[in-house]
Amino acid sequence: MVRLSRPVVSARVRIIGWMLGVLALAVVTVVFLTWQVLSARSDAAADTELTHEANKFRAFAGSSSAAAFDRPEALLDLWLQNNLPDNSEAFFTIVDGQPYHRSQNSPPARLDTDAAFVRRLAGATDPQYGWVDSTAGKVRYGVIPVRIGTQPVRAQLVVLEFRDVLAQPLVAATRALAIIGAITLAMAAGACWLVTGRVLAPIRQLRTTADQISESDLRRRIDVVGNDDVAQLARTFNTMLDRLEVAFVAQREFVDNAGHELRTPITVIRGHLELMGDDPRDRAETTALVIDELARMNRIVDDLLVLAKSERPDFLEPEEVNLTELVMEVVAKARPLADRTWRIDETADATIIADGQRLTQALMQLVSNAVRHTVTGDRIALGSRVDHVGRVLLWVADTGPGVSDEDRERIFERFARGNDQVRTEGAGLGLAIVRSIARAHGGDVRLASGGRGARFELELPHRPATDDDLADELIAEEVDR
Repeated sequence: MVRLSRPVVSARVRIIGWMLGVLALAVVTVVFLTWQVLSARSDAAADTELTHEANKFRAFAGSSSAAAFDRPEALLDLWLQNNLPDNSEAFFTIVDGQPYHRSQNSPPARLDTDAAFVRRLAGATDPQYGWVDSTAGKVRYGVIPVRIGTQPVRAQLVVLEFRDVLAQPLVAATRALAIIGAITLAMAAGACWLVTGRVLAPIRQLRTTADQISESDLRRRIDVVGNDDVAQLARTFNTMLDRLEVAFVAQREFVDNAGHELRTPITVIRGHLELMGDDPRDRAETTALVIDELARMNRIVDDLLVLAKSERPDFLEPEEVNLTELVMEVVAKARPLADRTWRIDETADATIIADGQRLTQALMQLVSNAVRHTVTGDRIALGSRVDHVGRVLLWVADTGPGVSDEDRERIFERFARGNDQVRTEGAGLGLAIVRSIARAHGGDVRLASGGRGARFELELPHRPATDDDLADELIAEEVDR
């Protein structure tokens, strides 16, 4: 069975549809309620006119000029002669059950010729009121029986008020209101089309930009105009694209460099294994070389795992760390690495909330770099301090050849090495790991000196162990990451 896809309705059409639907419902409600009110007023106007005519006839019948009449039909004829009805009303008389005379005007409809209606009213001996339908619409009628002296009732005056004729101005007003409402809806539709077009323009551009973005091209951005919610969405999207572009570039470089770094030992291992002969000495040399290359690959993989984990929220395990004990412990671990002059510049008598193992790892990495770039007798110093602005500084300084100006920032990138390759045996991930650890703590690493000797400083925010709120804040930051 073939399933037909549902047509795609744009947000612009849906918004306009909902807005016009609400407006149309409001207009229809207003027109309907207006018509109901005006219709009720038309009914009240018909009753008022009917009561007015009845009162006029009663006043006339009770006057002295009407007392001289001995026949009801003569009284009714005089009444018809002296009272000209409006266009919305008509009078006629019934005598002995038959239509007798009617008013001189041309009524909207002739009810005196309706035999059934006349027959129903002819027997009235008391005033009666009611509604009747006609070719001119609804009619409010009143029947007033006429009696002379003690004579039996043999004549009636019928007053007709044509309600729909009375309501014609009100109907015209309601029709005008409906037309105005329709014009308003049309104008609202046009205004909604223009406004929603301007409001949704960034969203359409966002969709177009998202469709045109690929892994190889993340340079497109949305032009942001205004400061409303949609503009903020566009800014957020642009910020996200900035982060994605940086991430993709870093990922591409990372993969290229990692592939290059791992390809070299694999090639070396494969080449020596292919050329390995049967001689025991040759086999032993090849085995030693392969083991060394595998160890180097293992170090590269371990470093890559550390860098990958640095982006995870569980990378750090915050605990109380005493800065003096931290520096003393790192110096104790570093002394066996090489014959150097080891010094402690100063230590801060403070306890902070941090990941002690990660800080030890970062300092040991800096120490290893210092050992590789110094010789016997050179000095390597460590220290810690809490400065006047509340920052924690941890540093490793040496008296080696230092770092050239062109390498000061590049050395912190992944797989980057200084121009002096003589003593550099790693994959260029050490300082990148140090930076990742520092940034995971909310700080950073920097090269504080150049030229002769190098001083690498870890700058961290000061979070005292006695402040529970700041400790919780560090943990919350790690969860958010």
